[in-house]
Amino acid sequence: MPNARATRLTRRGVLAAGGALGLGAALAACGDDKGKGTDPDGGKAPAKSGPWTFEDDRGRTAKADRTPSAVVAYVGVAAALHDYGVSVKGVFGPTKTKDGKADVMAGDLDISKVTILGNEWGQFNIEKYAALAPDLLVSTVFDNTGTLWYVPEESKKKILGLGAPSVGISVYDRQMTQPLERMLELAKTLGADTRSARIAQAKKRFEDAAAGLRAAAKAKPDIRVLVGSASQDVFYVSGSNLSVDLEYFKALGVNFVEPSPAALKASGGWFENLSWENVDKYKADVIMMDNRAQAIQPADITEATWKKLPAVRTGQVVPRAAEPILSYDKCAPLLENLAKAIETAKKVG
Repeated sequence: MPNARATRLTRRGVLAAGGALGLGAALAACGDDKGKGTDPDGGKAPAKSGPWTFEDDRGRTAKADRTPSAVVAYVGVAAALHDYGVSVKGVFGPTKTKDGKADVMAGDLDISKVTILGNEWGQFNIEKYAALAPDLLVSTVFDNTGTLWYVPEESKKKILGLGAPSVGISVYDRQMTQPLERMLELAKTLGADTRSARIAQAKKRFEDAAAGLRAAAKAKPDIRVLVGSASQDVFYVSGSNLSVDLEYFKALGVNFVEPSPAALKASGGWFENLSWENVDKYKADVIMMDNRAQAIQPADITEATWKKLPAVRTGQVVPRAAEPILSYDKCAPLLENLAKAIETAKKVG
């Protein structure tokens, strides 16, 4: 999923490139021990007063004297928390498009009611952040070093030094179900009613969608799905071994086009770079394209080699949420849409 120049090619480079190619992560330790993945009190929201703690996917425990109420979060995290009824005061990351509308990463957030600390890579207004008197900073993690996504490396010491505890939810090298569970656990500690009918319905829809995608993949095992992201000079083909969405879809049986390990190596395993002249290197029946604002969208691609691809000519190109908003409400449609694409696809690659 990432994309930040290759070091950055494991961070932001992955980002543009499909980088947030759906990253996933599996710090194996984060799902089972110390009560993670469990709901000991049946989903009852925690008390609003008293000590608050949360062990994140970096193995660090965030602590506060009481439940945080002035939360600042990466926009995708804020969107997920919003779906669980938890509000944030400030956001950073792609929140607003050039025409002033909410970015796809903002989900159902009302972006007019949050303070935007930065809208692009490298932007994080520390003065605005401090003015919010934050008591919790939350972001995703796209690598195994614990780097908080979109928190600038050059200013992270100053940001974290302001005193608010930080939480990292890993989306690196693991299946989507793991960060979904972790985000719900975090929301619960922040006051979400995890027993609500709305959340139960969203989770049931997600489970049904997973069963539907498994059935579609089993019924049409020969349908090959290529995952791409477009930039002006490069077409990125994603591998399926690091992104949370792709790892999960693959586990459900989806037949992905896989770049060779050698081709993936330069990006840390995320994707292969192709020139537009070589965009037809791999045969595919369905193409999933990065829907983030940083990527050129299919309707705007003018390259003749792209237009000649069988999947493009037959209209078998679908959007991909390269950075899924980690709520059941937002992830269920991703599975449903891919299942439909496979069910209706013709063998053209």
